Amino acid sequence: MKGWMGKFRALSLLGLLALVLTGCGRENLTALKPKGYGAQTSYDLIILTTVVMSIVLLVVAIVYITVLVRFRKKKGKENFIPKQVEGNKVLETIWTVIPIVLLIIIAVPTTIATFDLADTKGAKDKLNVEVTGNQYWWHFNYKGQEIQTSQDLYIPTGEKVYLNMKSSDVIHSFWVPSLAGKMDVNPENENTMYIKADEEGVYWGKCAELCGPSHSLMDFKIVAVSPDEFDQWVNDMQGVDPKAVAEGDTAKEGQELFNEKNCMSCHAIGSSPVQVGPNLTDFGNRSKVAGIMDHNKENVVKWIMDPESVKPGNKMTNNYPELSDEEASKIADYLMQLNPSEVTLESAGD
Repeated sequence: MKGWMGKFRALSLLGLLALVLTGCGRENLTALKPKGYGAQTSYDLIILTTVVMSIVLLVVAIVYITVLVRFRKKKGKENFIPKQVEGNKVLETIWTVIPIVLLIIIAVPTTIATFDLADTKGAKDKLNVEVTGNQYWWHFNYKGQEIQTSQDLYIPTGEKVYLNMKSSDVIHSFWVPSLAGKMDVNPENENTMYIKADEEGVYWGKCAELCGPSHSLMDFKIVAVSPDEFDQWVNDMQGVDPKAVAEGDTAKEGQELFNEKNCMSCHAIGSSPVQVGPNLTDFGNRSKVAGIMDHNKENVVKWIMDPESVKPGNKMTNNYPELSDEEASKIADYLMQLNPSEVTLESAGD
């Protein structure tokens, strides 16, 4: 009895834990609250599959319980053998045809959705973005726009945006649950998908393929704004002058240090295609440092001084000259000034 009760308690605790964990997460990082075409299509398939499987489960449970109750061993009828139905053509036909019908009900919409979401026929007339997955950050190159960004991808609402994805190192997986399904990002070949946001907002994305020690920290965001705001953002980003002098003595010294310490060999400000490290054009407009820490000067300094403690295995560690706390603070002052546009994550509702 004790052993049975112990197992029951363990299973009850596990069930309660699973129930509690289902409430964890963010509203803009869930596939159950779709805000885009791809996510809505996937959600509809989830509902369809769940309904079909629930009906199957219910029917099987009813049959199973009926058999257990009706044909249980009864007193005085220990040797009773129920009527055998082996080889019954009607029953054999029923439990062969029904699974086939259920499979068709699931397979046909799934196949149609798969081809629909993989359709790239209209890509040439739409906004195209080259996406590069790196350990452990994302780079975005807006084709034909001369705009390079990292970590934050700005898109217009109500329009298809085609993402042409490739990896610079290992296999990654691009996933924004609220907007679309997953797509592998490979070093050998380019994969293409499109996203379409129905509402303005900031949608969180994750790398969904184990890619190293900081895989779980490889976050990014898609910032969906109105078409007018997107046009404004494009104009603002295209007008960035990488050589513009920072405001304030400390920030100016930080800019000089940024150049002297050869930071520009890995990072870029403006439309430079440098991808060794994240593009910093709109660094001051971001809401996170390294994609995971709150965006403030203290965390910027922490990242500059010891990136390995934040994201183990990152490519920045030990690849730049040593800096003093004061020098890192000045560089942080300069980076925090890099906010070329009034269209930001905050204006999009982050």
